[in-house]
Parts: sequence; C-alpha cells; structure tokens
Amino acid sequence: MALIQTSLIWVAYAVAIALLLPIAAIFVYLYQTPRDRAASVTTVCIFTMSALLATVLLLPVDVALVSSTTSSQWGRKKDWATPDKVDNIVYTLKIVYYTLYSLDAVLCLLVVPFTYFWYEEYDEASTEDRTQTIGSRFWGAFKYTLIFIALCVILFVVGFFVPVARNRENKHLDLDFFKNLLAENHGERALTFALGLLITLGTIIYVLYTAAGLALLPVALIKSAPSISAPTLAANTSSQLEQNRERQRQLEGRNEGRDGGLDARDRRELESLVREERTLIRRERLANENVGENQHWLMRAWMKIEAIFRPLKLLGGFLLIIVAMVIFASMLITGIDKAKNSVCKTGCGYLLGHVNIFQPLNWVFVTSSKIFPIDYVLFLLLVLFLFSSSVVGIATVGIRFLWIKLFGIRKGHTSPQALLMATVMLTLIVLAMNYSIAMMIAPQYATFGPQTYCDRPSRHGGEQPDCSNHKSAIRQCTELADNPIAKEVCTPSIASTFINRITVNFPFFGVVLFWAQFVFLGVYLIVFITTLFRVPQLDTDQLDADLEEEEEEGLLASTGRRFGATWQDITGKPKPRKPGYGATDVGGSTGGANRVSSDGAGVGDGVEGGAGRDSNW
Repeated sequence: MALIQTSLIWVAYAVAIALLLPIAAIFVYLYQTPRDRAASVTTVCIFTMSALLATVLLLPVDVALVSSTTSSQWGRKKDWATPDKVDNIVYTLKIVYYTLYSLDAVLCLLVVPFTYFWYEEYDEASTEDRTQTIGSRFWGAFKYTLIFIALCVILFVVGFFVPVARNRENKHLDLDFFKNLLAENHGERALTFALGLLITLGTIIYVLYTAAGLALLPVALIKSAPSISAPTLAANTSSQLEQNRERQRQLEGRNEGRDGGLDARDRRELESLVREERTLIRRERLANENVGENQHWLMRAWMKIEAIFRPLKLLGGFLLIIVAMVIFASMLITGIDKAKNSVCKTGCGYLLGHVNIFQPLNWVFVTSSKIFPIDYVLFLLLVLFLFSSSVVGIATVGIRFLWIKLFGIRKGHTSPQALLMATVMLTLIVLAMNYSIAMMIAPQYATFGPQTYCDRPSRHGGEQPDCSNHKSAIRQCTELADNPIAKEVCTPSIASTFINRITVNFPFFGVVLFWAQFVFLGVYLIVFITTLFRVPQLDTDQLDADLEEEEEEGLLASTGRRFGATWQDITGKPKPRKPGYGATDVGGSTGGANRVSSDGAGVGDGVEGGAGRDSNW
C-alpha cells in the first residue's frame, strides 16, 4: 500500500512536468522573433524554464510524501512508516532537491551566459566564407563565460568559509528542530550560502516585476480600450496609406508651374505626409505579417485561441483579481504574524514557530492536502498564476538597467538575447517564489502539511499513543512542539528545511527576504491602484520610436477586446467597409472627418476614435 501511494505521488509529479514542458515551449515560441530564431537559444530557454518550474512544483510532492507517513486522523505514524522507511523518503527527496537546485544554479550562472555569448559570436559573413569554425566560436563564447565561472568559484569559496550564526540567547534555538537546521558540513554550508544569495537577488526582481505583473494581469483582462480586429486593421492601414499618397499628389499638382515651388504651409504639410507615409508603410507590412501566411503557425493558432476566448476575459479578470487579493491578504497576515510572534526575530530571519492568525490560503492548502492530488492541482494553478504575472511584469517594464531600457519583451518580436536574459530573470524569480510560497503564502502547509500528533502519553512503553477516543488531544505539528511524541511523528518537508536553514545560518538573508515581502505588497498595491484610474492607451510616440529603431513592433500585440472583432480574428477576413466612408473603422465612426495623424492612425470626429488607442498592456 505504501509503495502504491508513493508511486502515485511521483507519477502525479511526472504528469505535471510533462504538462509544463509544452507550456514552456509555447512561451518561448510565442515571444521569440521568427527571423532570428536559433536552435541553441530555443533549447536552452525551454530546458531552463522546465527545470525551474520542476523545482518549485516539487514542494507539494515533498509535503505529500512526508505526510503519507502519518495518519492525520489518529495523530500517529502509520504501521509501515518505520524510521528506516522515513529516512529513505527524506534521503530521496534531498537528492532530488540538491539535483534541481544545483541544475538551476548551473543553468542560470553558466549555461545561459555561455549560450548568450555563443549566439553573439555567430558571424554570418564569416560563416559564408567558411572562415568561422565551431572551435573558434566555442572559444570566443567560453572566454567570456570564464567570468561567470570565476564568479561561481568565488561564491562557493566564500560560502565554504563564511561563519554561520551560533546565537543561543533564545531558548527556542535549543530545540531539536532548530539544531537540525544548523549546517555543520562545509559543503552543505557553501550550497546554503549560494542558494541564499541567489534567492535574495531573485527577490529584488520578484518584488519589482512579479508584484507589478500580479496587479496588471487581471486588470489588463478587464480594462482595455476598444479596438478593431487584426484583419480589419491590416486592410484599413492600407486604405490610410492610399489616402496619404493621394493627398501628396494633390499638393504636388496644386503647385505645378508655380514660381518658387510650394509655399511654407504646403511644404510643412507635405513633409508631415512623407513622414506619415513611412510610418504607414511599416505598419502595413507588420499588420500583413500578423495576418499573413508567413507568420509562424503557433502565433496564428494563439491569436485565434485568444479571439475565441475573448468574451471570457472579463470573467477571468475578475476571478484573478479575487485570487490576487487573497494572496495579498494571506501574505500580509503571515507577515504581521511573523513580525509579532517570531520566536527569534532577526536572529533567525523571523522564523515562525507556528501559525497564530487564521490565514485563508494556508487553510485551503492544509485542508486540501488531506486528499492528494487536490492540493497539487491548486498549487500548480498558483505557480502558473505567479509565473504568468512575472512574464507580464517583464513584458510591461522591459529588461532595464536602472532607468535605461536594454531589451523589450514582445510577442513574436523578442530577440534571442532578450529571451535569454528574461530566462535568467525568471530563474531567479522562481527561486524567490519558493521562499514566498513556503514562508509567506502557505507556511504551515509547506512545512508539515496536514500532519498531526497525539498529545497523550502511551499506555505501554514501546507503543504509540492512542487518540481514537480523545480527538481533542490531536495537535497540529509545529516547529515549537517540544514533545517526544511530536519528534517521532512530525517530519518537516525538505523544502522548508532548506529555506529555514538559510535564514537560521545566515540571518541577514532571512531579514532581507522577510522585509522584502512587505515591499512586494506595497508595489502591488501602488500598481493596482494606478491601473484602476489609468485610462488604457497606446503610447504612440514610443511605438513609432520602436518602429524606426527595430521595425519589429507589431500593432497586434493585443488584437483587441471588442466582441464584434472575434469572428474576424477567427476567420482571418476583414469586416467589409461601406462605400463612401473610407477607413471609418480606424479613422472614426460614420460621418467622421478622416484624416491621418502623426502616428499614422486615423483621427476622426466620431465615437470610435483611432486604432492608436488600443491597449498595449
């Protein structure tokens, strides 16, 4: 029975990984630019994202395995859960965790940087002349990667010799639970230090990007400016271009034979029309690419799926706002609980002995974990929501160094370099997400799950206590349970042990990570309130700048929210225009005076406004 239960838990984990692999692949293919697609970049990004999602999704497996050794109903170890069997389960989980954490660190610090330089070393001209060999390209990438290798060596050496906390002023640190967290082995100390540093760096990105994305993602689904469908936009952009050129011909014809050529007023208008023509030519080409056959099949399929499920965006947005609010409330409650009731405050990074205040998400996960895999499905949805929020945050803010924007992340227009840098950022974010979920969102669930112990002395020396007739004596397993029975029954999860070991051995990391969660909540609140009062509109000046610099910006980053455009996006056919009205869908409503503005979009006196008012969330 025990073997079957354990096998089912690992099978559920394998199924989750199998589902996440195509999700990671779809993300990479949707965002990368088709013209600069490289097999090495695509493979590394997909593998790295799969590995980091596999790491965070191991937590429910961890909780389910250690909880399977205990009967939560009777508060005692199951008959098959001998100390050797429990040790085997814990040892297996440790191996898997060490492997995944080490793999994430190697991918983040070595493999992704090498792939970045490998792509940068590619010289198309030298390749055509056969002067660039694989060896020269490998050496060119490797010599730059040596910097990251030296960084890893320094990180490991510092972690190997750095002293750990030995504070014994608090009586709670003498408990076996806290004694087991102190790292005695130098190798384990080095890995703990390196992991703590990476989680701390990831928390900075997590606070800035995931918090913003958590607020933007639901609101973006609910609140956006009306727009037209992709095919109609492509057709009307062509119509605008024809009007522009016709106006140029009128100006040139009006001034034929006039001495001195065009007057000042007509010259300014003609120069403006020439600039607008260039913008419209770029927009026409990019719009046709988004609806044409030369577009990648995955992008076309994604756009059709978006069009089909567009009516559900409003409902989904409201649902995600509720979920985000529950996450916000849960983190705030746990933060207050830790700040007020932590057993050792800054001495162990605000480690919480047990939950003192009712916390909704923690209660949901602990209750659902009694019937596996309900908690696993909920946990998977939570991780995907936070991961998607991180992607939205990175896409909205962009990859920046201070106030300087280095790369933009856009669907179908993300360069390989930007994709690799975004992958590193997501890796660090997921490591920070591990801390946030385990220590703030669901602390009791992540540490002991539904485990309980019978707080009654055993009748016979070697037998376990019996709570079958004393339900009131069943207690929830906690870190502060200084009870011989609790020591035998309660087994903490390996994930919580790793994270608590970081905060206990290196309290500085614990203090930074704890207070950063309040900054996360503050950023979320500011962005959420701002989005409620901000009118969604497209920054046409920035759009035109992007078009001129890269000629890659697509106007169909979001193909619209209007229900009337859904069928057009599904069928790929534009809406027929009524004769005599021109580009009314873009320039304005019927009867509006169509004219071309500086951003190339029609500006009418009607109700609809211009295509340039689409939301660019």
